[in-house]
Amino acid sequence: MAPIAPAAADVAFARNGDTIRGHAAWPPATTPVPGLVLVPDVRGLSEHYRDVARRFAAAGFFTLALDVYSREGTPALPDMDAVMRWMAALPDARLLGDIGAAVAYVAARPETAGRRVGVTGFCMGGQYALMAACTIPGVAACVSWYGMLRYAERTGNRPQSPLDLAPRLACPYLGLFGAEDALIPRADVEELRAILARAGKTFEIEMYAGAGHAFFNDTRPDAYRPAVAAAAWPRATAFLHRHLG
Repeated sequence: MAPIAPAAADVAFARNGDTIRGHAAWPPATTPVPGLVLVPDVRGLSEHYRDVARRFAAAGFFTLALDVYSREGTPALPDMDAVMRWMAALPDARLLGDIGAAVAYVAARPETAGRRVGVTGFCMGGQYALMAACTIPGVAACVSWYGMLRYAERTGNRPQSPLDLAPRLACPYLGLFGAEDALIPRADVEELRAILARAGKTFEIEMYAGAGHAFFNDTRPDAYRPAVAAAAWPRATAFLHRHLG
C-alpha cells in the first residue's frame, strides 16, 4: 500500500494587527505530533519550501512554512547585490517576532496538542532559526541549514548578529554547512562551534565536503548536491525527533 500523503493547507494567524500567512502540512496521524516552524530563504515562501514542508510532514512533523513577506509581498531580487541590500534592511525584531508568533500558532494546533515545537530554516531562514533558538521561548530544537552567522555591520535593524546571540542558545542546535560555502567562511562556523562549546550548549555542527551554499535546494542545479542532501536530511529529521520526542 502506498503511503498516505500529508494533509496541507495555506493558513493565517494574527500578530499585532497584521495577518501572517504560511503553508502548513501535517501527517495523517491520529495522535499528536511534534511541531516545526520552517523559515524560508531570502526569496520567501516559494513552491520549493511548500514542498519541503510536506517532506517534513511526511517525516512526522506538523510543519508551518512561514511567509516572512506576509505584509509587503515577495520582493524582486534580480541579483546578489539586491539580495544583500534587502537583507540588510530587514528588521530582525520583526522577523523574530513573526517566528515567535508562528511557534505559538503551531503549539496551539490540535495536531500538536502540547507537543514540543522546533524551528528550522535555510540560508537567511537558517540565520533566523538560530537567532530564534537564542531568543524565543518555547523553541525546543533548532536545525539551521547554511544560515549566515556574521553581520558586516550592526545597525538599528540588525543590532546583534547570530554569533553575538549564540551564547544565549536555549535549546539543542544542529548546524548544517557546506565546506565550500562562499557566503559562510569556515572561520565563522568554527567560531560558532567554539562559542557553543565554551557555553556548554547542546549542539552538533556538520560541514559537508564538496558542498557550497544551498546544497539542499533541488530547484537550483548550480547549487544542489544530491548526495550531501541525502545525507543531511535523515540527520536533520533524526535530530528533531530526538529532541522534540
